Amino acid sequence: MASQATAGVGTTFRRWDGTNWVEIAEIKQITGPGKTRTTIDVTSLDSTGGYNEFIGGFRDGGTVVLAMIFRRDTYEIMDGDFESNVLRNYEIYLPDDEFTSIEFEGLVTELPLEIAPDDAITTNVTIKVSGQPVMNSGSGSSA
Repeated sequence: MASQATAGVGTTFRRWDGTNWVEIAEIKQITGPGKTRTTIDVTSLDSTGGYNEFIGGFRDGGTVVLAMIFRRDTYEIMDGDFESNVLRNYEIYLPDDEFTSIEFEGLVTELPLEIAPDDAITTNVTIKVSGQPVMNSGSGSSA
């Protein structure tokens, strides 16, 4: 059976500016969203079998980390989001046959610069996801 894997090249990260999706350029790697879930211990004195019992608790959309080559224009966009207390809409757009996108609201929580003498200046932008990340298919994107 032939693999149905998709290479990461061509993936884009976009930010909703209130009218359009605007691509954030020169991202080297995207990590996340890393969804997690809490559990609630419901073990009681009449639990049987010698094992703890759990039910599902709240889910967390996790974080998205963008490893970016420093460009003043994109850094200023992300810095504006960092300085704002307003949730922003973001989208990871995958280069697959289904035109998959992952949309989420979030807040920029970290914006460090990394400067080395023999390398490109970079930043690893961390975005805390608020609510549920939504995976979509299709040629268009919603806001």
